Amino acid sequence: MQSDIKIYEDNPAVAAAFAEYLKNWLDQRGVVHIALSGGSTPKLLFDLLADQYMQDIKWEQIHFYWGDERCVPPDDSESNFKTANDLLLKNIVVPPGNIHRIQGEDDPAEEAKRYSQEIINHVPATAGRPTFDLIILGMGADGHTASIFPDQMELLRSDQICEVATHPETGQKRVTLTGRILNNALQTIFLVTGSSKSAIVKTILGKEEGYLKYPAAHVHPSHGELAWFLDEAAASDWKAAQ
Repeated sequence: MQSDIKIYEDNPAVAAAFAEYLKNWLDQRGVVHIALSGGSTPKLLFDLLADQYMQDIKWEQIHFYWGDERCVPPDDSESNFKTANDLLLKNIVVPPGNIHRIQGEDDPAEEAKRYSQEIINHVPATAGRPTFDLIILGMGADGHTASIFPDQMELLRSDQICEVATHPETGQKRVTLTGRILNNALQTIFLVTGSSKSAIVKTILGKEEGYLKYPAAHVHPSHGELAWFLDEAAASDWKAAQ
């Protein structure tokens, strides 16, 4: 499957472009189920959406989920939910029942099961698996996406909806969507910025030798669309190789 690659000047420009893309995409749909990501670019995106799109988007039609979450309380500074809640969700009108957070304060294994059931209860299924309308992903400097790290590639193939992941350096537990769910979405979009990602972006997009060792390289929706929103810094090595 060919990826749609979009390149913008910098991190704020990526956020602005995706915000406008999201608004137009939502205008053509009814109720949708969207999984959010953490990271620096979504922070800018959430700020922008709350500031400039409060009245332009029918927020009540969106059910919000998370692609992964650190196993911390919802008021912890590391919580992906806290970031989205502080910057976006608190500032828009969205029914509380539309916010489906991962309960990072609970036992990781039990929460992976509970959140899987939450997804089953709300997200329509295709081919026996939940099908998100849109999954927003980032990519780490090690090529991980969601919380699927290079030393835990088995999570890409898991038959579960959610699994418990372990950060390879800190040992922190996380709850993450698995690869089969990431690849069952109708629309999957990477938001990747910064020069630290450039070499891996080049390797993945160019399908160079060894690219499959990076979890992000395994995201290719089976019946959906895939796009990469990059800034010039993240795209620089790939552009130079063209």
